[in-house]
Amino acid sequence: MDLIDELKTLASKVSKQKDTLQTEEATKNAFVMPFISALGYNVFDPDEVTPELTADIGIKKGEKVDYAILKDGNPIILFECKWCGINLDKQHKSQLYRYFSVTEARFAVLTNGIIYRFYTDIEEPNKMDSKAFMEFNLLNVTEQAVEDLKKFGKSFFNVNDTLTAASELKYTREIKLILAEQLVKPTDEFVKLFASQIYSGKVTQNVREQFSTLVLRAFHQFINEKINERLKYALLTEESHPTTESALLESLQNGTLSPLEEAKTYQVLLDKGNTIEELANKLGLKQAWRITERTNLLNLKPEYQAMIGKDLTNSQASEMARLPK
Repeated sequence: MDLIDELKTLASKVSKQKDTLQTEEATKNAFVMPFISALGYNVFDPDEVTPELTADIGIKKGEKVDYAILKDGNPIILFECKWCGINLDKQHKSQLYRYFSVTEARFAVLTNGIIYRFYTDIEEPNKMDSKAFMEFNLLNVTEQAVEDLKKFGKSFFNVNDTLTAASELKYTREIKLILAEQLVKPTDEFVKLFASQIYSGKVTQNVREQFSTLVLRAFHQFINEKINERLKYALLTEESHPTTESALLESLQNGTLSPLEEAKTYQVLLDKGNTIEELANKLGLKQAWRITERTNLLNLKPEYQAMIGKDLTNSQASEMARLPK
């Protein structure tokens, strides 16, 4: 089974069980160990995956790393695990930070069994960076994310190659975050970057304010045009290689789609001639309005769609989608 298939199977399990697991130990057994196993490591071989690896720090004894992946007897990746109900944004990384500094591992992972944040020491040798260079979310499995994750698989792992990739991922991720912020509220410096290239006069405060609106509008139009181009291509592909309705219904039922992917899949099925009530019956949904709630997400601006699952919860996004345009 390919890695992406194994992860989607695990994602379906996570989606069904995440609300019932109540402890860190249960999270490790149900979610984290299968994740490590999907990467090709034998979780039952202590010479390959060691639970509770000793990582004593100075006079502080008894420090244990939840899991350490080993190669030639040396740790290469550390895993610090938390309960699946923990918000990693509010979870302090101090334990992992300490473990990283006293082992030979060049990579460390902080996880709640759903989200996996990967760290290394790009900024200062043997000192774990404060920001993750990569984040993998089992509730949003994408082909690109799986390709990035493969570098940590047993068959592909190479310290030097993975460190190079980590550096690229770190800076690419931070650039994307900056772009996402600029899409919501462009800074003066960002606006001036464009204004100075197309406006021949002096860029005064009034000019900056005018261009702030224009830059934001141009950005949104550019993204919408690119999305429309991809949609047109997808429709042409659909005409020549149609996706069966049963396959689309199955993708909705297996619980691996993100809210936006669900919305788009519902819309495709509606465009095929189904009514909301018919779709609800086919999917066994007692509350047909949930389909409308999902498809309403498609009415949000691209910058808000990009924030779903990050800065916006699913319920907040749904509330925003109900607001008049």
